[in-house]
Amino acid sequence: MATEARPLVSVRNRRVVVIVALAALIAAAAVVGVTLLQTRGERTTVPGVVTTPRAGQPPLDLDFGVDTSAEARALTRAQALYNANRDAQAAAIFARYHSLEAQIGSAFAAWKKNGLAEMHGLAAANPTSSVALLNLGIADYWAGRNADAVAEWEKTAKVGADSPYGVRAEDLLHPKLSFPGLPSLPYLVLDFGPAPAIGRLPAPAELAALARAAAKPNARAKLLYGSALWGLERPLSAERQFAAAAKLAPHDPVARTAAAVGLFTKANPVQAFSRLGPLTGVFPRAAVVRFHLGLLLLWSGERQKAITQLRLAAADKPGSSYSEDARRLLSRLPGTRSK
Repeated sequence: MATEARPLVSVRNRRVVVIVALAALIAAAAVVGVTLLQTRGERTTVPGVVTTPRAGQPPLDLDFGVDTSAEARALTRAQALYNANRDAQAAAIFARYHSLEAQIGSAFAAWKKNGLAEMHGLAAANPTSSVALLNLGIADYWAGRNADAVAEWEKTAKVGADSPYGVRAEDLLHPKLSFPGLPSLPYLVLDFGPAPAIGRLPAPAELAALARAAAKPNARAKLLYGSALWGLERPLSAERQFAAAAKLAPHDPVARTAAAVGLFTKANPVQAFSRLGPLTGVFPRAAVVRFHLGLLLLWSGERQKAITQLRLAAADKPGSSYSEDARRLLSRLPGTRSK
């Protein structure tokens, strides 16, 4: 769903968010992803791939990151109205603007008339737009055109790989690895934050300040900027910052861990695990490695394996911030006990 200009929680009080959110997730009786579809590589002529249209109207997915412009604020409100079934009010706001996002909003607000046809027209006119492709897939899915939706989401995941829309497409393509209430990407937790003067800035200014600092050969600055980009669901840009930080500080377990986590995708989680797992041998007493290995396992639906790694993290270097994080998380989980 749309977001207002959001604070960069990736570099502010991240620990509190992680402990509370993950405790709620693991405490659930079962880890269940979103229930869209998982058909892949099928044509619309295959029986069952074209189904009866779904009831109601499709959800609209627009993301404005840290954009604080008047239009971004207005479209965020319009989307909230639309998703609350207040179509006429939403349509009036969307109609004031001419951006692609506004046009997509107008098409969805006209869903009961000719919204699907309008979305197809917008996507045809913007064939490489990840926001158009993602929402076209949602519209087609709601219209019962499942295979078309999957094809559009697969294309979104490619052309929008460094955007929230590409990340969201991976959610829809891998519903068993998508958890309501949690970010699409695994948490990355740093044990340091930006200078207080930067942390007090509005989100757009903070992001710009972090980018300026990361332009210098400073591993910590690159980790902070990368963490902000990761929180804004720009994974490729974030991973480049993490990799640069690890190159500058190859003996820093935090930098090396971030570089591994940055490789995580739901389409190919093995890539991240193949880099992160061996770091437990390189840094055998660094709780940061085990802690993030536990987080990645949670995002892969491996609850028991995750708990094992969190227990090992709690035992590594007692008193360290990551060890304490793991211990606090475990203490909140029913049926678990840190050692």
